[in-house]
Amino acid sequence: MEIAINTEGQSPLFAQLVEQIKQRVLDKSLAPGAALPSIRQLANDLQLNNKTVAKAYQLLERDQIIQTKGYRGTFVHPDAIANCTIDLAAWVFAQLAETIETLRGAGTTDSEIRIAFADAMHNRQAKEN
Repeated sequence: MEIAINTEGQSPLFAQLVEQIKQRVLDKSLAPGAALPSIRQLANDLQLNNKTVAKAYQLLERDQIIQTKGYRGTFVHPDAIANCTIDLAAWVFAQLAETIETLRGAGTTDSEIRIAFADAMHNRQAKEN
């Protein structure tokens, strides 16, 4: 598996790794069921921190591009090709944009939206006035 990480680029290293693995799946150089290097091995090969590769693998597993089979290793998910076309970040953005428009339509200020968002992200109850 050939991957080249640009340490001088603007894109985070883990994001570059995610995109390149997705690209290898889409161009079929990584077939469903193919074994991937361990986190430690890939980090060593790319001269990256283990945590960087672990974060990329975690996101790829969340998106069902790869799957970890315990001590047997990490493999390309059987549905990886179809799952590569799903853009979770775009979906999240669309959901938030729609919610913000609804809140603005109800007369909520941007400041109130920001405070409520921060509270929701930290599981804090809205403050009573």
